[in-house]
Amino acid sequence: MKLMVIGGGIAGLSAAYYAQKQIPEAQITLLESDSRWGGKITTERLDGFVIEGGPDTFLATKPWGVALCKELGLDERLHGTNPHKRNTYVLHRNRLQPLPDGLAMMIPTNVGSILKSRLVSWFGKARMGLDFMLPPHSPNGDESLGTFVSRRLGREAYENLIEPLMSGIYAGDGDQLSLASTFPYLRDLELKYGSLARGALEMRKKMPSTPGSRSAFLTPTTGLAEIVEKLVESLMSKVDMRLNTPVASITRPSTFDVRLANGETLDADAVILATPAYVSGKLLESTAPSLAADLQSIPYASTATVTLAYHQADLPQPLDGYGYVIPRREGRRALACTWTSTKFPHRAPDGYALIRVFVGRAGQDADMPRDEPTLIGLAREELQLTLGITANPFITRVFVWENAMPQYNLGHPALLKRLDAALEKHPGLALAGNGYRGIGIPDCIHSGELAVEKILESRPVENSHSLASA
Repeated sequence: MKLMVIGGGIAGLSAAYYAQKQIPEAQITLLESDSRWGGKITTERLDGFVIEGGPDTFLATKPWGVALCKELGLDERLHGTNPHKRNTYVLHRNRLQPLPDGLAMMIPTNVGSILKSRLVSWFGKARMGLDFMLPPHSPNGDESLGTFVSRRLGREAYENLIEPLMSGIYAGDGDQLSLASTFPYLRDLELKYGSLARGALEMRKKMPSTPGSRSAFLTPTTGLAEIVEKLVESLMSKVDMRLNTPVASITRPSTFDVRLANGETLDADAVILATPAYVSGKLLESTAPSLAADLQSIPYASTATVTLAYHQADLPQPLDGYGYVIPRREGRRALACTWTSTKFPHRAPDGYALIRVFVGRAGQDADMPRDEPTLIGLAREELQLTLGITANPFITRVFVWENAMPQYNLGHPALLKRLDAALEKHPGLALAGNGYRGIGIPDCIHSGELAVEKILESRPVENSHSLASA
């Protein structure tokens, strides 16, 4: 069996990893158009600083990331977030206000903390209290996250509290994002308990603590690139791995013909597309036009991260938490700011501060600058306005991610059903990546594993029998 995996990000690497484990007789080829492996995972190590260009951590409560790290021998190298300075803030009327305590699955459950918070007015707090009395709304098709939370907790609570937290995850517009595709458990809480806060409290009681970690978020000692490096190391002797190898198209006269941009054609019995949905759609235009059209209809947002390093003595105030998020209504050009050296002290030497500013969100692609000087200037402006930092950073790193964040907008659940139905007509073809059922690192790892399982399910029966008998 010849298996072709296209895309060398964490989803494609994971697909190749699980394929060589589950289909040991397969000839596996992994193609990546870029000059390096890892996709959006990129880490720079510089004079004791660990600088992440894309994601900086992964969620431990989704088991697939931790499981892969254990298999790769990285479990002892995983760090949780700093347990001593857990403060997180929300920018509200140009001032940082603490995020209320007792948030469970983004839903406020600590009444006292909400009453003390300046993020929501007294009218808004009273409106939030109606959540305990409002009857559940029977589901009738898809509903946006913004509409749902506004219906349960009020618009003010959504805009000042929930929206900035959601944007920090999806860089999306909550009034467009599908509730069923982003936070489906919120609908479940409403239907089961009649109240989001009551349901979140009950679920919080049932949640087991994450074993062996200090927090729900983990990262290897010298950055997420450790996962990529270990995957590449484990695959090098078993998989034909090719960088700088863009694919032009995929056709299927009998087996799959994968035509490369350099004119070469490779044949394969099965293909896993671990590229962004719009890229996968482009590759499949001649083979599966309707499937390709649906893939290309998934919108993406562009983002950027700007990391700056300072001497702590140059900061007018200590960074006493993980950072802050910025509601869309504040009108700032930045999305959020992480105080990296507080969140993960091992990422900066003693006496230094490492700060990361996030830029770009859905609906603002045209306004997001792409050039490095402008992005550094934007980040410094944000830090001066909010934190009073005027010193010159002695390290700056900029990473621009074009069309990197898929938007699970209204209609996404129906689109996924169409994708699944279309794939049934193309045995030996599978999709992986963050464009479908989860954008985090564990979700991408799991998508690679599921793609391999789909390839196995589509194999001819006689091959399965011969494999079992062997």
